[in-house]
Amino acid sequence: QVQLVESGGGLVQAGGSLRLSCAASGRTDSTYATGWFRQAPGKEREFVAAISSSDRSYYADFVKGRFTISRDNAKNTVYLQMNSLKPEDTAAYYCAVRPGIGNYRYTSTYEYWGQGTQVTVSS
Repeated sequence: QVQLVESGGGLVQAGGSLRLSCAASGRTDSTYATGWFRQAPGKEREFVAAISSSDRSYYADFVKGRFTISRDNAKNTVYLQMNSLKPEDTAAYYCAVRPGIGNYRYTSTYEYWGQGTQVTVSS
């Protein structure tokens, strides 16, 4: 089992920044990839960003140039730096891990999920 705990969410004004953290514990695996997803009320959970075990990063088009995913293997933590936030970025943000990186946009390919952290961007 792998446990994931997200943190760093909160309320921020449009144009502001937040950094989300996803700390992993338990049977962590260095070959795992980590993804960030988000879900707004009444909407499906959607892919935001992912990082492979070899540090290749992938982004949804709507966050390119604004969000950056990174990892600190020594801390078993993956970060999502979010800049230039918009009201439409308001959602619960979840991290998840999976072996490999293929089909990284699909929630069904991820094995373990965190409980989520709320991000609210005011206009």
